[in-house]
Amino acid sequence: MAISQDQFRDLILEQLDTLYRVALRLTRNTDDAEDLVQEACYRAMRSEDTFKLTPSGIRPWLVRILRNTFLTRVARESKQPQATPTEALEMTPDAPSPGAEIPANYTEYMDQELVRAMDALPEEYRTVLVLWALEDFTYQEIADALEIPIGTVMSRLFRARARLTEALKEYAKRERIARE
Repeated sequence: MAISQDQFRDLILEQLDTLYRVALRLTRNTDDAEDLVQEACYRAMRSEDTFKLTPSGIRPWLVRILRNTFLTRVARESKQPQATPTEALEMTPDAPSPGAEIPANYTEYMDQELVRAMDALPEEYRTVLVLWALEDFTYQEIADALEIPIGTVMSRLFRARARLTEALKEYAKRERIARE
């Protein structure tokens, strides 16, 4: 389906919030996420002539561009030497040790445990999980965005949830004991 240049730009602008949330989860840094969205939108605008509007809409196409841009950056940056920030060297962990008493407001630790568990997932599992659970993508939209079969989406999502469950078992046991 052919659309005008103005309609194309409007479709992209409607997806900026989604693109930013996905980029933030990929980069874990607000500045990097903003740069990634900007670069992905620029690439999308350059590819306007090859875009064909499908029943899934523009969202999977834009997320695919965003993800490919992110993967290109990661590959390029992995070849560069990285300095450790001074703040990271001076930081101490906030979470209590396993034997320590857990404060009444332990939800902040639960969130950190979940973040750690998600960060430990392989990239292909984490991406499918983020798109499905946090961005409300359908299986078909995820398949279109990542250019993989829908069966692969389902198996990666199943494996991601299984790994998260396994990674958080000990945490769940600790929390259960702390509440008793």
